[in-house]
Amino acid sequence: MTLARDPDVKGAAVEAFPRNATTTEAVCARILERHRDHVSVRKPHLATANLARIIEAVLKLSSRQSFHEISLRDLARVTGLSMGGLYSYFDNKNTLLVMILTEVSETVEAVLRDAPAGLEADPAAHLRWLIETHIRLTEAMQPWFVFAFMEAKGFPAAARAFAIESELATERIFADVLARGVERGVFAIPDVNLTAALIKPLLQDWYVKRAKYRKRGTPIGAYIASVIAFVERAITKS
Repeated sequence: MTLARDPDVKGAAVEAFPRNATTTEAVCARILERHRDHVSVRKPHLATANLARIIEAVLKLSSRQSFHEISLRDLARVTGLSMGGLYSYFDNKNTLLVMILTEVSETVEAVLRDAPAGLEADPAAHLRWLIETHIRLTEAMQPWFVFAFMEAKGFPAAARAFAIESELATERIFADVLARGVERGVFAIPDVNLTAALIKPLLQDWYVKRAKYRKRGTPIGAYIASVIAFVERAITKS
């Protein structure tokens, strides 16, 4: 991935995601690779297109009712696929849930761990990059992240544990950078793990409460800049 500059963000690097990397089709293609054993359709183009229809239907329906309340008949009606067609992609709803959660989790971790060369030597710049990259990724995949966040309380125990571990994995990435900043005398933080946990809600607010920021006319660049400034004021060693 390459870096670009955003005039709305002062001194922060913008993660320029490849144009097609976060489309539903691209994400579904990755899901198929991860869960090939559950999918009986062997034509990649057809399998990706139909899985995209299924997951788009899940994300759309879950904005009106909980995932628990969505039936396979609802999915068949919205997607136009038969019940047998749905079972060609997953054996039950829990498998479909795992597909979505796994992709969200794996995508976040892969993207956040793919920092540009040289950033590890500058914890402050690395932290700014992490904040901006996380927010822009959730912007690109907002329905996926909203689903994972809003539905978490209703997940089965195993899926709920997976979602919690995914959130902790993101916090650990931030905590590692914060700890490096403390070691180098850049940050003054008594508890890096707690600080990482406190940063996470600021990242989530952008995609969970979009209507609030849309009403205020807050562009993504301004939000990113404000989060970075807020965090830096709190942790930068004077």
